[in-house]
Parts: sequence; C-alpha cells; structure tokens
Amino acid sequence: MSFKVAIVGRPNVGKSTLFNRLVGRKLALVDDTPGVTRDRREGDAQLGDLFFTVIDTAGLEEASGDSLEARMRRQTELAVAEADVCLFLIDARAGVTPLDSRFSQILRKSPTPVILAANKCEGGAGQSGRMEAYELGLGAPLPLSAEHGEGLSDLYDALAEFAKGLEESEAEQALDDALAAEAEVAEGFDPDAPYEPDLEAPLRIAFVGRPNVGKSTLVNQLLGEDRMLTGPEAGITRDSIGIEWEWRGRRVKLWDTAGMRRRARVTAKLEKLSVADTLRAVRFAEVAVVLLDATQAFERQDLHIADLVEQEGRGLIIAVNKWDRVEEPQEVLRMLKEELERLLPQIRGVPIVTFSALTGRGVDKLMPAIERVHTLWNARVPTARLNRWLTEAVSRHQPPAAKGRPVNLKYMSQVKSRPPTFAVFSSRADDVPTSYRRYLVNALRETFDLPGVPIRLFMRKGKNPYAGKKKRNN
Repeated sequence: MSFKVAIVGRPNVGKSTLFNRLVGRKLALVDDTPGVTRDRREGDAQLGDLFFTVIDTAGLEEASGDSLEARMRRQTELAVAEADVCLFLIDARAGVTPLDSRFSQILRKSPTPVILAANKCEGGAGQSGRMEAYELGLGAPLPLSAEHGEGLSDLYDALAEFAKGLEESEAEQALDDALAAEAEVAEGFDPDAPYEPDLEAPLRIAFVGRPNVGKSTLVNQLLGEDRMLTGPEAGITRDSIGIEWEWRGRRVKLWDTAGMRRRARVTAKLEKLSVADTLRAVRFAEVAVVLLDATQAFERQDLHIADLVEQEGRGLIIAVNKWDRVEEPQEVLRMLKEELERLLPQIRGVPIVTFSALTGRGVDKLMPAIERVHTLWNARVPTARLNRWLTEAVSRHQPPAAKGRPVNLKYMSQVKSRPPTFAVFSSRADDVPTSYRRYLVNALRETFDLPGVPIRLFMRKGKNPYAGKKKRNN
C-alpha cells in the first residue's frame, strides 16, 4: 500500500539530501546554506519493498505574521497535516537545539505519527547528539546519514512497522463493535473480576542488557549454583538459556540472554543470531529485567533495550548490578531516577533495584519487585471506576476542539491486560490528538498506581456499548 511521509526539521539538517536519497534522483536543490528549500516538494520514493510518497519541506523556523519564513512554516504545517507519518530530522553533530525542542513540542501535539531521526551520524560523529535526542520525547532516534546512505535499514524497519499498522487498521476498525463485549466476557477477560495469579503456569522472566553487566552471574546467584558460565570476558553467553526454577513455592522460568550491543557494532553472523535469540526471549517473557552496570555511565544502548521491552508490552524492572563498587550510592541512585524519568517518560515510575550479583547483597529484593510488576502487568480496573475516573480526568482537562467542534469522550472500558489495555469510545475518536491520549495514559498510571508496565490506550468510534444495561456493583 502507498502512504505519505513528510520530512520536517529546522533549516540545514539534511532534509533535501534525504529526500533525494529516497526518490533516487536529485530532485531537490541541496546546499550548505540554510533555507534553500521553501516550497513543499513531493516525489515517489522506494525503500526495499516499500513504496510511498515523500514530501520535502522548508526548514521549520520561529516566525509569525505574513513574512516569508511564516509562509514557509505554514506550508510545512500543511505537509504534516496531509502526511500519514512525519519524519522529524535533527542534526546529530549539532545536538539538540532550542529550535528542535520547540518543534518537537508542536509535533507531539499533532495527530500525525512521528518518527525521530538523527542525521549526519556517519563515522560515529553524531552519537552524543543522537543521545541528546531522547529528551525530545519522540522515542528512540534513528541514526542516519542521508549523504552516505547509512541507516536506511533502520528507517525501513520503522516505516515497515507503520505500513503494517495501516494495513491492520481496517481489521482493527472491524473489531470496534466487539471491544465492549471483550471487556465483559470474551476470552474469559472480565475487568470487574479480581486478578488471581495462575500458580500452575511459570512466571517467565528474561534478563537482558549490554555484554558483561552480570546477567549470568545474577542467574547463578538466584539459583544458588554455578549454572551459567561466567567470567570477565564480554560475550560469553551466546544462546538464550531457559532455566526452570521455584521461588517461594511458585514456578519460575528464567532466561539468561546474550548481551545486546549497538546494531552498528553487531557484525559477526553468530552475534546477529544471538541478538535475534534475545529478542525472542523478550517476546516470550512476561517481565524483562534490564541489567545495568553501576560502574559505567547510563548508556544509549540501555535506553534502546528498555524501549524495546516497552514496545513489546512487557513488564519492566531496571536492575543495577555491582552496586558495592559505588562510592556515593544515594547520589547515583537519584541521578539514575532522574535520567529514567527524562529519557523514558513512556514508562514512568519503573522500579529500580540495586544489588551485587557477585556477593549476593541486595539480590533478595529482586524477585519481590518482579512479582509486583507482574501483578500490575495483569491489573484489572473495574468498569465503573474507570468511567468515574474518565469523567474527572475530562473535567480537569477537556480534549481540544477539532474544527471548532467539541470532542466528547463517552465511555471507557478495559479490553485486556498483559499489558493493561483500554478503549475510550467517542463519535470523533480520530480527532483526539496524541498529546491528549498521552495525558490520559499518564493520569491512568498515576491514579491506578501502574508503574513499570506499558499502558495501551485506543480511541474507538461508537456509542456507549453498555447504554441501557443493568449496572453491576463496583
């Protein structure tokens, strides 16, 4: 299927160069002088087996009135509104500028989905700037070099996932009428029924992280035996090893996985297979423990791994190993919490557990934290409570009007757990902006105490499916 991609960003970040790269011809004029592009330009682009229309736009600038810059900005805003997905480009070598931050705020309020890309990353020159881009709150920035054609495989993956979502949208729409029924009884899910863990099924846990952070040592400490081969060399573990265990009478299955390095550094075929095996372990797990090394700075790859866990919809624990080597633990812990809040706003309140896997000190705190996250991952919120909460949330902050008409949120229900997933019904569901959905998710997490688990929220068209039905007691 075909879709439209608008390339936007401040002047001179490489938008036209990327446009030319995607269309396969030098259609757009390219120069080091900022502001060369003034009008929208469209072209037929191809990336692998994806075919789409790409729009080159003028550089976003702070301008108002009827100046040339203001008219150029309005053209860009029209392109964003017209596009199916927006590709927001920054200059990784220059880092995140105040103008980048300003326009990221504008794009977050737009209903158009946004893919963040850091251009000019060739040769690792822009890695620090790409790291800064996490603070824009638009997800993990893709590393690109439009001039040298690097990083296009990452862009393909992002666009392919988006195209897949478009193809599935019609099927999702067909399920709208069934969502309310699912909230009641479908597949045995009832949001008004209290969660009771299935003690017969094992609790599935995956330990993931960069190489040599102590994953195998931690598994050995939990098991009380040298089950996994360990040592100072990075990369000893290559396969994802599943181990049956019992904790306080509860069956558990642990996965010790290979260390995940940055994709650019993964070159050997065996290592590529190991990383793929790790991804499968995350998808099969219920809770993923992202292990950090307390003696090393919080790195971009740690963020990437945590973001991957969130995208897969798994419960998340941040575990910090080698804590016995930290000289100022309270200060380091405070800084770590601040970094997580800033760089991973989509999983606010994720639990942090500190310990030494080698000595075992503090390891006893890990399994209770995992069990709590697993319970939250299975959380069920009664329908009556949800709708009382929705009324209060809307009264505090009304959804913005669309085309001068108010947007009314009529009803809400939880349609599944694992992770908690909610549907809000509105006759104008498509007009609810992403920023307002984010407000609802954050308020849900705070009100119902759901730290460390992804929350899914969908806007659905339709009337209150429970209208006229007898209310059940909360």
